[in-house]
Order: sequence, then C-alpha cells, then structure tokens
Amino acid sequence: MLIEGYRFGVMVIEGESYTEDVIVFPDRVVPNWRRKEGHVLALEDLEAALEAKPEVLIVGTGTQELLAVSQAVIAHTQKAGIELLAFDTRTACRTFNELVGSRRVVAALHLTC
Repeated sequence: MLIEGYRFGVMVIEGESYTEDVIVFPDRVVPNWRRKEGHVLALEDLEAALEAKPEVLIVGTGTQELLAVSQAVIAHTQKAGIELLAFDTRTACRTFNELVGSRRVVAALHLTC
C-alpha cells in the first residue's frame, strides 16, 4: 500500500481520496481517525495501530506540526521497542512509502494543521 499524494486536507492512497485523518497499515486504511483530544495524540488513540505490533510507528503531525505526541505515547513505544517517528505529514507520508516494503510500519496521519 502506497500513499500516492498529500496536500492540506486531502490524501490519496491506492487511488482512494481521504479528507479526514487516517491510520495507514501496509494492507488497509482506517479512515476518519479521531482522537480523544483533537491536537494531542493519546495512547488510546492508537489502539488499532498498536494492536498491529508495528516495528515503526509514524505520526504525521500536520502541515504545521500542531498535533502533539503525548508523553504516554512516547513512553509506551519506547517500552514496547517500537520506533516512533513524528514528522510533518508530508515527510511522514514519504517515510511510510520508503519503509512499507521492508519493515512492519503503521502511520497515523493528521491531514490538516
């Protein structure tokens, strides 16, 4: 599964357009991803992503990087041995595409701010 394009508020994955935040797995997309607190990424927001037991968890923090990764997420991923990468969403998409064929990777992507 590849992310084919991204611009503020719109992502194209395998020919399908998404206008809400998404979680991208190597084999599927979870659309309309919501967080408990809009611009703070909490551990419970990542339940589905963490169940997949990724080696790498990529967080797309938005075009202006306004999505903050909580300390609980950082601590959990460190304890679980999951590499956590948080970037602006454009860089996060590019990184997902680079890693998806060689590592177990999941991306949680904020499409706007």
